[in-house]
Amino acid sequence: MQKPDRNEQAESGSPAQLTAGGAIFGRLKALGIDYVFVNSGTDFPPVIEGLAEATAKRIDLPKPVVVPHEHAAMGMAYGYYLLSGRAQAVMLHTNVGLSNGATGAINAACENVPVFIMSGRTPVTEKDRFGARTVPIGWGQEMRDQAALIRESCKWDYELRYPEQIGELIDRGHAIANSTPKGPVYLSLPREVLCEQIEESEITAERRFRPSHVSPNPEDIETAANWLTEAEAPLIIAQHGSGDANGFAALSRLAEEYGIAVSSWWATRLAVSTEHPCHIGPDASQFLANADVVLVLDSLAPWWPDRHKLKDGAKVIHIGPDPIFSRFPVRNFRSDLSICGELALAIPKLYQAMKVRGQYRPDYRERLERIATETAEFRARQQAKARAGAPSGITKQQVSAILGDVLAGKTSSVFSELGVFLGPLRREQHDSWFQEPFSGGLGWSFPATMGAKLAAPERICIAAMGDGSYMFSNPVACHQIAEAMNIPVLMIILNNQEWGAVRQSVKQLYPDGVAAKANLMPLTSLSPTPDFCKVAEASRAWARRVEQADQLADALREAVRIVEEEERQALVDARVCQD
Repeated sequence: MQKPDRNEQAESGSPAQLTAGGAIFGRLKALGIDYVFVNSGTDFPPVIEGLAEATAKRIDLPKPVVVPHEHAAMGMAYGYYLLSGRAQAVMLHTNVGLSNGATGAINAACENVPVFIMSGRTPVTEKDRFGARTVPIGWGQEMRDQAALIRESCKWDYELRYPEQIGELIDRGHAIANSTPKGPVYLSLPREVLCEQIEESEITAERRFRPSHVSPNPEDIETAANWLTEAEAPLIIAQHGSGDANGFAALSRLAEEYGIAVSSWWATRLAVSTEHPCHIGPDASQFLANADVVLVLDSLAPWWPDRHKLKDGAKVIHIGPDPIFSRFPVRNFRSDLSICGELALAIPKLYQAMKVRGQYRPDYRERLERIATETAEFRARQQAKARAGAPSGITKQQVSAILGDVLAGKTSSVFSELGVFLGPLRREQHDSWFQEPFSGGLGWSFPATMGAKLAAPERICIAAMGDGSYMFSNPVACHQIAEAMNIPVLMIILNNQEWGAVRQSVKQLYPDGVAAKANLMPLTSLSPTPDFCKVAEASRAWARRVEQADQLADALREAVRIVEEEERQALVDARVCQD
């Protein structure tokens, strides 16, 4: 029996209906989601039919992006959030697609990045129901607990049971993902349920839940303000940035006005400008040893316990969406005052509380001048060393410094994954620096850069990564996406033909060991390296290999010109020496 069309339904007085698979997209759009990054499969017929139906009915939908590998889909959603502040959605293919996306979920959870993850679920029924199993993978892809693949990385997971649940569950999942602390959520979608019909009004229904954003306890903020203003040698350690642009500005003013050193130890986001007079760089050893009050801003591992020691009697303040990082089984950094709150809310409140106290001391200015002198001298030495390079070839520090020159005066964001270094690379603006998550799921920077470019088309977005990280990104899939969607990003491969991070880890544990002295350390070589330029050129990208330091600046300038003026992707393969 043929279903009545929309006009016939309206005339009969019955509510207009829509395939449940298509209603999901409409509801996501109603919640403010702009993109759904999709890798489809045999569980998707009701989704595809529903999308076509919704499009024909001119229902407002997020843009579906066909992504040839699930890891790229997760990375693009991650990058889009970093520059937009809005969670996006990912839709994957049953259990196998979800398993490919699991690394991206681990990365997002580690950095409190909200992503609405969905994947199909193989049909439960074998016959006698529309959408039941048809091909052998319907049996082969069934799991007892599909959500277990990513449950540990998700704040919430559930399986859609009935089509009328779609609006409520999507609203709930979206609110949970965006509540403090933020993170991924997961909803599985059985095919039979998606094949059913629901009322179109469900798409535009009023939002049922709002995210909860935790504001810091005022009394705790007052205590922190007292400790910091009375301290003789305060120190700030920041890994995950300073919240939004207002938080970035407030922290910059706070540090300068009160003469407080700021360390970017293993920073995954920029908290203050690298050129700020109080920015001491990543190594806070000397400052930490002398600090009487340490303010830790959303830092999973604020120092190295075996190497860095706190001064006796020092007070430690932790501020962040989850200041004691309760997700992690072992994390034993002392906290005398734990303040829960988003940094975008907490930092301005702390700054205002310090200002209200009104007890400005002359030694604040003296501290500032002393720190500014030390940091200026440190930056000068750092830049000179980076630009000098090495007799054996181009260094990562050299690439970092020259890239900073090329990007000077431009609005840009660098996504570094075992690539360039903050410090030699000057970064002065909010949202201009991102580093790979501490979870270590490689292949992050390339798709994250593409997602960021979708969110901020006016920015120059650069992925700077090691050769191993580039291969982990599924580069053929990523280049295809960049060409198909016309996403003009710049990829810089710092190519040392090895797992450099692995080699460094071995040398740290066994500095005088046999492996450290070997001509070729076992289990680290990536030689022979593929011709990465040809990989990029297969998707019509501009590509150039650089083997000499004097070629680097021209290559990077031309690559930036290609991205800006010709609006197409570019790749520079820089052959660097071992660190």
